[in-house]
Amino acid sequence: MESRICPRCQASLDRAALAPSLYVCPSCGFHLPMPARERVAQLADARSFREWDRGLTSVDPLGFADQKPYRERLAEARELTGLREAVVTGEATLDGQPFVLIVFDFQFLGGTMGSVVGEKVARAFERATRSRKPVVAVTASGGARMQEGILSLLQMAKTAACVGQHHAAGLPYVAVLSNPTFGGVAASFAARGDVLVAEPGALVGFVGPRVVEMTTGESAPEEAYRAETLVRNGLVDLVVPRGQQRRVLGYLLRHLRPQPSGRVARPPLPPAGQPAVLSAWERVQLARRVGRPTSVDYLSRAFDGFLELHGDRGSGDDPAVVAGLGEVDGHTVFVVAQERGRTPEEQQVRRRGMAMPEGFRKACRVMQLASKFRVPLVTLVDTPGAYPGPESERRGIAAAIAECLSTMVALPVPTVAVVIGEGGSGGALALATADRVLMLEHAVYSVISPEGAAAILYRNAGRAPEVAEALHLTSTDLVRLGVVDRVVPEPLGGAHADPDRAAQLVRDHLVDALRELGALPQARRLRDRYRRYRHVGQVGAYWKVALREELAELREGVARRLRRAQPAKPQETG
Repeated sequence: MESRICPRCQASLDRAALAPSLYVCPSCGFHLPMPARERVAQLADARSFREWDRGLTSVDPLGFADQKPYRERLAEARELTGLREAVVTGEATLDGQPFVLIVFDFQFLGGTMGSVVGEKVARAFERATRSRKPVVAVTASGGARMQEGILSLLQMAKTAACVGQHHAAGLPYVAVLSNPTFGGVAASFAARGDVLVAEPGALVGFVGPRVVEMTTGESAPEEAYRAETLVRNGLVDLVVPRGQQRRVLGYLLRHLRPQPSGRVARPPLPPAGQPAVLSAWERVQLARRVGRPTSVDYLSRAFDGFLELHGDRGSGDDPAVVAGLGEVDGHTVFVVAQERGRTPEEQQVRRRGMAMPEGFRKACRVMQLASKFRVPLVTLVDTPGAYPGPESERRGIAAAIAECLSTMVALPVPTVAVVIGEGGSGGALALATADRVLMLEHAVYSVISPEGAAAILYRNAGRAPEVAEALHLTSTDLVRLGVVDRVVPEPLGGAHADPDRAAQLVRDHLVDALRELGALPQARRLRDRYRRYRHVGQVGAYWKVALREELAELREGVARRLRRAQPAKPQETG
């Protein structure tokens, strides 16, 4: 019986057994190239796929020949694969959800993109935009098709333009990067997915390691191109084995879409118990306590089906920031959370929630996804501040925080921030510029840590307990100052005493805030948010005078409009 050899472990693979295993080596898990039609059958519901543009066929615009004429190569590829070109496109359903599917076949001239491939991809995106459908593209390509010269190169611009229109229409696009995905396909439309899913071990990049070595003489290790490395470098969201891709893609298609809004009944929140009487310094110690629930605890307990996304698509994947999407109260939300770590070892890896610039840029990327798909955003704040030091400065920490602030304050969707532990300085504020700010009873939120303030003011960090009182950093202080909207009570003894109950309380208050915001028109929400941050800190005698002046001007303006609206009296005639 005909067999194939696994490129990784050299095992002999029975071709008849490859299809049931989705072309994954049973010995080592290597993902072999999968024929396009079998990939379609894997992802689309049975008998739901309707192919488009099957009759489009490449010609030989340049009369190109190397060791054999281009036309002969095309004929051989058609006979080998049973396809007319290297890509199959069409519409289908996945778990009943309509979508557009684009699948490359590497066996057809290395999945290269010539004029017909580019045209089929472009038409698929255009049809998806017109019919308002999401797109899933499964790529396997060596890049541009050199036999078509500059015409092949320009397919990059064509497909990028069509993807841009699809994005502008607010429609989801998920790219599945299989082995290999290089060149013009990677650098035009494959890398533009809202979510990038890669197969285990897939090689992905612009110029492959073999070409790099042959053209520059420099060694290019394959590990630098592997999907797992790209996740660590913040360039890919997820590595998903082939057998799990249908489930993950179905989840994304269900959740990357606008959520219903409107007035919903808000059942009363459970009554809060008697608040604990603790000093500010005692609350600081509770907020920092090892064993207190962290963001990942709340993500697993207060949210349903959380799916983590990775990376800022530019420089890295910061473990201090966990971001993704999940469900709460039956509705999708995007979540950005600062994670300090639950053990001393994990705290060292996650830097106690102190984000580097790439962490804030990852947060911005997820905020932009929330904006595109009109999905509410929830943030969990727990950090002593942004990560200090020359490395952060070199990578642009100030600009990253500024971008996060300006992005969040302008988001068109409802936003809720929950301070769950220690909120410190601009690193916390970058994720807390929300429509509603909730705060756990024993959390703290301040411009600076008590130790830092004591060191500056008294040159003695030992005076932190008294400085903590002066900073007014407790939840009750911040509600009184108008910084926090609501205190979320904690179980007796603190959140660490009953993490499940603490998570349920967070969920209850979060659901209530989201229902309240969902009932407000977007224009009012945005106006209220602007006013909230525009007028923060306006307390005391000076602001009372300013407020009186504004009210007097408002009254005078109303009076002028009323006078203008009155009809003129008729003149008397003698």
